[in-house]
Amino acid sequence: MTDHPQGLHPDTLAVSHGYDPHAHHGAAKPPVYPSTTYMYRSASHAKDVHRAYFDGVPMPGGEAPGHIYSRLGHPNLDMVERRLAALDRAEDAAAFNSGMAAISAVMLSALRPGDAVLHGRPIYGGTDGLITGLLAGLGVRNFGFTDGLDRDAVMGAAREAAAAGPLALIHLETPANPTGAITDIALVASVAEEIGARQGRRPLVVVDNTFLGPFLQCPGEHGADLTVTSLTKYAGGHSDLLAGGVSGDAERVGPLKLLRTFLGTSLDPGVSATLLRSFETMGLRTERACANARAVADFLAAHPKVRSTSFLGHVDPESRAGALLARQCSGTGSTFSVRVRGGEAECFRMLDRLRVIRMAVSLGGTETLICHSASTTHYAVPRERREAGGVDDGTLRLSVGIEHPDDLIADLRQALEAV
Repeated sequence: MTDHPQGLHPDTLAVSHGYDPHAHHGAAKPPVYPSTTYMYRSASHAKDVHRAYFDGVPMPGGEAPGHIYSRLGHPNLDMVERRLAALDRAEDAAAFNSGMAAISAVMLSALRPGDAVLHGRPIYGGTDGLITGLLAGLGVRNFGFTDGLDRDAVMGAAREAAAAGPLALIHLETPANPTGAITDIALVASVAEEIGARQGRRPLVVVDNTFLGPFLQCPGEHGADLTVTSLTKYAGGHSDLLAGGVSGDAERVGPLKLLRTFLGTSLDPGVSATLLRSFETMGLRTERACANARAVADFLAAHPKVRSTSFLGHVDPESRAGALLARQCSGTGSTFSVRVRGGEAECFRMLDRLRVIRMAVSLGGTETLICHSASTTHYAVPRERREAGGVDDGTLRLSVGIEHPDDLIADLRQALEAV
């Protein structure tokens, strides 16, 4: 993986990287390019541009190929991708119009009928639906594991998948949605190497980094081939846009950009510009949300009507998970699960009493959001598989925002009286 450009900190890169004002008439902030199509200088130039895009043939004289049509790429998309790649310490990045579009592109690119995919449990409901629905219908078999810290458990699941496969892709969420379960990326990468040596084809290791984002975790530094992030969440940060990103080596990201052209899932200029602006405050928002999350999690962990929380800041530093967090992450994030004493009825009574915290899906916004996972984000996941991953009827997912922590705690305190 590449170092941060010019040795700059992520906070600085998030403000300015990927945009040169002097190339855009000196505008201090990126202008929006709403054009759907771009002019050619001549007929021969048109052919050269298309050959460069589709065949990778350099332009005459080494000039930049420019743009053709916004579905293929545009200046604002270029800026987003350069900035995301820098934050993820990757060679390249591809941006999509949602997180699921990014995940779908990766899986559709890497998997073929007869292949197997291995994933941790639990995983986001949309990803679960893609793997067990569309991909299964295309002849891709899926296998899972629940302990991402145990090499024997991961290897056992990988061997089972390879026996039915070949195993072509390993998809990880770390931390997992919604339980916060963590997986040792380096351990899984080593398993991929061993499986690859046996089957003659190394499975692609893909990490969904949505719960932490580039300020708190860089999966590529620990062996991931591709990092997938729902940019809707902490990068966008205001619950007002949809976007997804994939970062990694240029040779792996390039085909995803070409596939995006045919799927029609590019990020449009307006959303790209808004996302660029949101990147600028991502570091500040992350810091505040993490501090708030600790205060809220401390309160909940001590409350008699709460069975447990999955807040990573409460993990014993002497445990396997604690050692991994110290090695793999630079923060604990602000989204975690809360298990109340009781089930769906108790959760619903609590949720209906909240006044400050908003009941909605999604996470990573300035506002604090909460939802009952089993009946919302993981509604379509069969109960047996859902509960095997740690999501029961008493599980709530809480994404802490940037409000004053005292107000959040007071709201939770009065709402828990209904449990």
